Amino acid sequence: MDNQYFTPEGLEKLKEEFRYRTEVLRGEIAKRLKEAKEEGDISENAGFDAAKEAQAVNEGKIEEIKSALEGAKVFKGSSGKSTVDVGSGVKIESENRGVQEFVIVGAAESDPLKGFISNESPLGSAFLGHKKGDKITVKTPKGDVEYKILEVK
Repeated sequence: MDNQYFTPEGLEKLKEEFRYRTEVLRGEIAKRLKEAKEEGDISENAGFDAAKEAQAVNEGKIEEIKSALEGAKVFKGSSGKSTVDVGSGVKIESENRGVQEFVIVGAAESDPLKGFISNESPLGSAFLGHKKGDKITVKTPKGDVEYKILEVK
């Protein structure tokens, strides 16, 4: 599994989801399956089918999270670095988009609507290794956009 980058908070959130899915949800689904079996004929039992589907989805998600945790790398931010790296906050400006702020995170924590952009995305990867004052041109579906880095946090 490729390494996935997480903030300490993001990793803790993933661990908590893993605990919930393995310690709570598994038991709830098993109880639903048992109750559905007790109702009799499972060949035409919608409750049983729904519980089996929930079980499959949950087990798949558990494996996905387990794999992510095994390859997890934690970053603590740029810690005073002047160049953009995974964990850095950046304040940027472009002519058509104005001033924006982002945090460069690993793909697993990416949430562009909240300002968390992946280090693997075109925008996130374009800023990596650059410093305050640098101008970067990013190819977008609507054409090239020039950004200036105003601040690296």
